[in-house]
Amino acid sequence: MIVRKFPTLLLFAGTLATIGGVGFAASDKNTVRVPDGLGFADFKGYESWEVVSVAAVDPTESVMGGDSGTVLNVIMANPTMIEAYKKGVPGNGTKFPDGSKIAKIQWKAAKDADAPFSVNVPNALRNVAFIEKDSKRFEASGGWGYANFNYDAASDSFAPDGKGSDCGFACHSAVEAKDYIFHAYQKR
Repeated sequence: MIVRKFPTLLLFAGTLATIGGVGFAASDKNTVRVPDGLGFADFKGYESWEVVSVAAVDPTESVMGGDSGTVLNVIMANPTMIEAYKKGVPGNGTKFPDGSKIAKIQWKAAKDADAPFSVNVPNALRNVAFIEKDSKRFEASGGWGYANFNYDAASDSFAPDGKGSDCGFACHSAVEAKDYIFHAYQKR
């Protein structure tokens, strides 16, 4: 009888460990999605994509997330989009192919205390935004889907900002002639 209870106890403990693992996995950024939209899992590996451009947002301008202060951006693209950029898209009058993806990482800026001159460097992570080209899925928003995730340092987690995959379309409509993409691939 004791022999039978021991494996049952192990099975119960294993089940609790599995349930606990599900809770841990839920805090994984790859499980976070914009309601009815894109998620981190759609952009796995973005951290190692090639840099397209960098930008510093003027603190007097309204920026995503609503706080003030200089924001530093790095804009990166997946290999599909980098290849298109290198072929001259969108400047050559063609559009980015389906499967093109961009990630924009934003940091609050801080003065580098060690530099012998005044220089802003990334400080606190602010948010991560994504854009994906799928002309059938996102037909109503120029073929692009958008997602923005605000970062909370206290919980070391991301939360979706907005709902649906068209949350960035209004802003990007200003560059419709450039296939809705603000940043050109910078010379290097």
